[in-house]
Amino acid sequence: MSAFDLKRTCAFNRFLTQMIPKGGRYTGDAVQRKGNGTMFTPLIIAFFVFAIILAGAFAGAVARRYVPQHHLSEETKNVVSISMAVVATISALVLGLLLSNANSSFSAVQGQVNSISAQILRLDQLLRRYGSETKLAREKLREYAERKRDDLFPKNPADVHLSAQSTYDLLQEVEDLVLSVKPENARDQWWLAQAMTLASKIGDTRFILAQHSGRGTPQAVLLLLVFWLTLLFASFALFAPSNVITTATLTLCALAIAGSIGMIVELERGFGGLVQVSPQAMNHAVAALRAEANNEDSGSHT
Repeated sequence: MSAFDLKRTCAFNRFLTQMIPKGGRYTGDAVQRKGNGTMFTPLIIAFFVFAIILAGAFAGAVARRYVPQHHLSEETKNVVSISMAVVATISALVLGLLLSNANSSFSAVQGQVNSISAQILRLDQLLRRYGSETKLAREKLREYAERKRDDLFPKNPADVHLSAQSTYDLLQEVEDLVLSVKPENARDQWWLAQAMTLASKIGDTRFILAQHSGRGTPQAVLLLLVFWLTLLFASFALFAPSNVITTATLTLCALAIAGSIGMIVELERGFGGLVQVSPQAMNHAVAALRAEANNEDSGSHT
């Protein structure tokens, strides 16, 4: 690699350190950073990867002009091709594993959102079946569901809050209201026990959701992968003829690879990005709680 290429790689290292928190993880606070630029962080990372890989190809093309011809013999080409084939295989495996891991992480976060939505609906059903004594707890639960929905899926993607303490305080108020109800028999006691179990699960899901969405690819892995890919493209350009077809092919391949790395970072975020978890489950839960409250209000007036 040329000195120019090494400088670009170092610049990318400093940039990635700023974009991804220490430990290579997107935490709740990282998602909550102010400004619309947060949503485009994966795009910026993908652009830098694209630029670095193309810089490697450019370095290889420049080196071709200055390297003596006897160093570009067929035997040399075979050695370089075989060596780079090993690097290409490793790079493909690592890139595939990272994409698979990012997709699994994204699916897990979606599952947690669906789970907390179902638990909220089930808790409301249990409290409703208990009786009118839990009306205040149900109203507070509905307020919690609306707040949680707004925290996870705000109108401004930069305002995502995965573990807002004020929202969790509402859930604790629900638990306090449930505990304040005095059961009259074993049946009532069973309903309250089930309600407290569900409330506890909702709280657990809140912490799991915040932790799971914070798991990201370590910086070192991404940097090493970009280094491998830069070497590959430099070797391609070193022996490839300089023409429009070669340039276009290398550019499109670099764009595809950069896009895949950007997608990895995007999927690992889960919230507040161009690709984000579906809010359908939470919207359905909030709509169901509101509809139930409206039905009860209309029934009481009649």
